[in-house]
Amino acid sequence: MHLMPKLCAKRCRRCVPTKTEEQQAALMLVTVRDRLVRRRTQLSNAIRGHAAEFGITIGRGLSHIRKLFERIAADQALPALAHDMFTLLEDEYVHLQSELEAIEAKLLAWHRSNECSRRLAQIPGVGPIGASMLLMKTPAPSLFRSGRDFAAWIGLTPRDHSTGGKLRLGRITRAGDEILRSTLVQGATSLLFQVRLGKSKHATPWMQDMLERKPPKLVAIALANKIARIAWKLMLTGETYQNKAAPPAIASAAQEISLSRCA
Repeated sequence: MHLMPKLCAKRCRRCVPTKTEEQQAALMLVTVRDRLVRRRTQLSNAIRGHAAEFGITIGRGLSHIRKLFERIAADQALPALAHDMFTLLEDEYVHLQSELEAIEAKLLAWHRSNECSRRLAQIPGVGPIGASMLLMKTPAPSLFRSGRDFAAWIGLTPRDHSTGGKLRLGRITRAGDEILRSTLVQGATSLLFQVRLGKSKHATPWMQDMLERKPPKLVAIALANKIARIAWKLMLTGETYQNKAAPPAIASAAQEISLSRCA
């Protein structure tokens, strides 16, 4: 009686191949970059907060931080101590930015040297960093029976609360790797932003229809699910991305997520 759960757990467990030292070193690029990005976000928010206390505000985005420092330096009404503190924060921000650029340069070099990563970057919504993360963090594509299993492993599929033959889907599970999931969602969000502006050549009737009927965040989750399934297929078969109508196995992701009540 007590052995059954252990046996079932053993049968369901996936055997993940051991990473080589080179693979583990490459994976460090992703984790170190994520840590630096978090530190940069925290620092930029602190700088904005301190500047706002002196009545100096500026638009959103990291691209405006440099302008903020220029405005602070030109403000003669600020106390000398405040200028000194902002100078320290600026030096810290510049140093952090240079470290991040160095890590991203190494990550881009790794991406360019890997044939599969270059193929994954051809998927709309997946850039060099997203392609590198997909390849580094996926244990082995053959371990997953389908693209849906791969998307579920990342945490991009909704929880199934169906009962009595009635389909009821809830929030996405958020299982798996948080960095990889957030990167795919960010890529999907960026692509959808360009589609909404009419500046993307990758716009599809499905995207436009979903954006008309669903909140942008929910559509981004559905698109990230779709991207994950396509990436799994390319990693498994070695094929190159073709911008054609999605096969039923991939298109079902859009329908599945669109039926979910929450993103």
